[in-house]
Parts: sequence; C-alpha cells; structure tokens
Amino acid sequence: MTEDARFEDGQEAPLNLGALDADDLQVISSLTQDAVFPAAEMKWVAKDRRFAILLNRFRWEDEGKARRAPERVQALIIIDNVLKVASQGVDRLERDVVLSLLSMAFEPGEDGSGDLLLTLAGDGGLRLSVEALDVTLKDVTRPYLAPSKSTPKHPE
Repeated sequence: MTEDARFEDGQEAPLNLGALDADDLQVISSLTQDAVFPAAEMKWVAKDRRFAILLNRFRWEDEGKARRAPERVQALIIIDNVLKVASQGVDRLERDVVLSLLSMAFEPGEDGSGDLLLTLAGDGGLRLSVEALDVTLKDVTRPYLAPSKSTPKHPE
C-alpha cells in the first residue's frame, strides 16, 4: 500500500531572483539580511563589470521552521554593470574575516545609473557604482542546519 504525499513532506524551491529597480532590490535585501561570508568570497571582475559574493544566507522565507531547526543555504549575489567598487571598514588583506550583510539599498543617479550600497555589521560597507541596477540572487546548495540553531535577532 502506498501513501499519498503530504504537504509537510514538500521542500521549498531554491531562490533565483533578479532586481532591476529599487523595489525589487528590497526583496533581495530582506532575503539576504544576516547572510555571512568570508571576505575572500567577494570578487570583482572589472573587465566583465561584474561583482559577486558567495554567501551563507539565513532562509527567512523557510515556512518549515516549525517542523525543523532554522536553516541557511549558500547563495550567489551577482551584480552586473559595475563601474567601480569602494569599501569602508573592510580590510581586504584579512581574507578569512567573516562579514555579515545587513542590507542593500540603491541610490539612483542619472539615466538609471547609481550606487548600490551594501551595509555590513560593524560599521563596514561596500559602494558599487553601477551603470544600471542588475542584481541576481541564486541559491546554489541545498539548505543546511544553521550552525547557531537559532534565528538571527536584532535589537528593536
């Protein structure tokens, strides 16, 4: 005898999202809040005008939290049309230091250009000058148990 599949047995699908405007970016920003990554996992390829980060994001969208412990998943943030990258409070020589992404915001300039601001915990940040906003968030591994076994918390 076989059993029908139950809703509880289903798994949420990996994310693959794009942002071409500030409203779309807010969705990606909320899904990557509290993502952590070693500084070595940031890469800018100037000739391709592409900046990428391989990060471990908390699965805020996980609807199965009641069934299991909180999860993280490795994901790529890919930012295209990057003209310039600047950082503050990030020592690029300390490649093993773990950074935590708090938010992403877009400051528009002229004709669709502007600055993409990545705010990091500990007063650090990145400013990417872009010709046009083009951000992709893509999960690249299966979810795994969050090492802390808890949901990140922020003071109110």
